[in-house]
Amino acid sequence: MDHFLYKNGVLYAEDVSLNDIAAQVGTPFYCYSTATLTRHYQVFHDALASMNPLICYAVKANDTLAILKTLALAGSGADVVSGGEIRKALAAGIAPQKIVFSGVGKTRDEMALALTQNIFQFNVESEPELYALSEVATRLNKTAGIVFRVNPDVISDTHAKISTGHKESKFGVPIADAMRLYALAATLPGISVQGVSVHIGSQLANLAPFAGAFKRVAELVRELRAAGHDIRVLDLGGGLGIPYEGSQNPPPLPSAYAEIVKEATKGLNCQLVFEPGRLLVGNAGILVTRVTYVKRSEGRIFVIVDAGMNDLIRPTLYNAYHDIVPVVVDEATETELVDVVGPVCETGDIFTAQRLLKVPKPEDLLAFRSAGAYGASMASTYNARPLLAEVMVNGSAFSVVRKRQSYEDLFARDQLPGWL
Repeated sequence: MDHFLYKNGVLYAEDVSLNDIAAQVGTPFYCYSTATLTRHYQVFHDALASMNPLICYAVKANDTLAILKTLALAGSGADVVSGGEIRKALAAGIAPQKIVFSGVGKTRDEMALALTQNIFQFNVESEPELYALSEVATRLNKTAGIVFRVNPDVISDTHAKISTGHKESKFGVPIADAMRLYALAATLPGISVQGVSVHIGSQLANLAPFAGAFKRVAELVRELRAAGHDIRVLDLGGGLGIPYEGSQNPPPLPSAYAEIVKEATKGLNCQLVFEPGRLLVGNAGILVTRVTYVKRSEGRIFVIVDAGMNDLIRPTLYNAYHDIVPVVVDEATETELVDVVGPVCETGDIFTAQRLLKVPKPEDLLAFRSAGAYGASMASTYNARPLLAEVMVNGSAFSVVRKRQSYEDLFARDQLPGWL
């Protein structure tokens, strides 16, 4: 469920007309619903509440500070993958004791930042990283609480570019190497082994891969404890999908996911950590764009909008589906097969091809649903297009939470060399 609903034929975010926001802010813009965001967090938390979870929002899904602050106030921690995300999580008021640091390429500077902030956990993804972390922690006279992210070689039913649990993935360490690596970690200065981590991919639409992965890491916890390791944390990652196509093929509910977790972790008595991202913010955001032209050519209808692949790259990168709906419904409009495309000078700048939609007119507004995750956070300035505005709604109020980039901002990093 989200809080983007039609009232008298006009699409609203909670109690604010998207027409009104567009008139004041311009297009394109992202719009986030506070009520949707907090509801999704609460539903996920409540499903797992009996297991006393530590929920760490995956900041990479959307790092807009207002979203981080909203989730922090709801009780969330943060799963971060860079020094910048550490700083953002702290700026949003997330306690260091609720921050876990993931990622395959942590630098020594990023490690030092995390250690000086006394974060909860490092999710270590390779043997070289383990040695580097030991070196940095020893130099700073700190102790790094670590888990290894183990790769259970589970094939998840999702797009290849967001599947991370198979043996060819760059993420994690092979589960077959786990016993050796934990034994090594126990000998290194500045390192405190505290648990095991697993994350097999994103946008998973069924529970079987979770069940297989969780069963295997639960077995590993028992094996490690038998070998003398004090395993007290089990980080089960994220990855539960959201319904991008409305009610068609809905993914499992958090309550069903929680039952899988309960069964797999029965009797382990671990602190359970979860890293949802898309699940919390995906359906809490939409992208609003204005139609520039409607072009008819060689039997096709191209609806050209002012948002481009630089603003929302998911359809180009993943062939991702987003529902596209009018902001103002016109029942008289004919429904035809159309291509919705952007202005970027790339053939790949296409949001959908040959989809049945009501054909809009120039200046009409369209909304791309389920755009809250990996939209703004993956945006770029390709084609010298300024980053768009982001807006948050709370009941009948709205605020720009990330201003539209000006051309002055866009050019500010450029410097001409002396010979020019």
